[in-house]
Amino acid sequence: MVLVGILAACGNDSSADGEDLLQSLQDKGVVKVGFANEKPYAFEDDNGELQGGAVAIAKEVFKNLGIEEVDGHLSDFGQLIPGLGAGKFDVITAGMAITPDRCKSVAFGEPEMQYGEGLIVATGNPENLRSYKDIAANPDIKVAVMSGATEKDFMMREGVDESQIMMVPDIPATFAAVESGRAHATTGTEMTIKMALESANKDKLEFVTDFEQPDIEGVPSFGAAAFRIDDDELREAYNAELKKLKESGKIAELIEPFGFTEEMNVVDPAITTESVCSGENY
Repeated sequence: MVLVGILAACGNDSSADGEDLLQSLQDKGVVKVGFANEKPYAFEDDNGELQGGAVAIAKEVFKNLGIEEVDGHLSDFGQLIPGLGAGKFDVITAGMAITPDRCKSVAFGEPEMQYGEGLIVATGNPENLRSYKDIAANPDIKVAVMSGATEKDFMMREGVDESQIMMVPDIPATFAAVESGRAHATTGTEMTIKMALESANKDKLEFVTDFEQPDIEGVPSFGAAAFRIDDDELREAYNAELKKLKESGKIAELIEPFGFTEEMNVVDPAITTESVCSGENY
């Protein structure tokens, strides 16, 4: 019993002694949020400050909930859900795509933004790759993908063999794989990889401007914040404030400075998390 007590004391303190998490965060005035290091969703600027579309939305929502400080932590994408479950974060958000499979592990808030896919290849596109089907058609093609990203599943549903997919920790590693010749291409959410390439200024790589979006479930993707399954009150409060931002048009204002457009990235109100988790809109 002493051991049990010690283990409990070492666990997540955000809801210690059965205290409601939302009230606890409001009392402390700070929330721990995990962000994937993906520009333009979340990134660190030259002054060491967290910026990005997902960061701006989270800060506004939590401010309106009476929580002034967002204690943001950049993390590898694949570590966000495990980190949430382990109590490292109170919330995770990075434009993470809602998927029926992820809905089994976390409780997503309502959709905040939407996006398609993109492809980056060696300059000149020597393999003439313009779709996932092009990759599937040539078993010698290798594609580097960030660990935990949905693109692995998307490609396999388009016929790409798993042996063609190389999993790496982050976007810089995907670029390095293509530059070195270990991979012929890398793929990810359109704005993420396009802006990452512009920031990296890598003349050995190019963004495929005429990439054909896969006609499969899950594209376009709908990104949202995610909560632990049992943190209902925090999630519902977050959703209530998010709804106000959507209805007022403030969402578009918050994400526009980071390159998002209302026409391409603001979600139709008819799309709900429940409909995506159930597969109706996935």
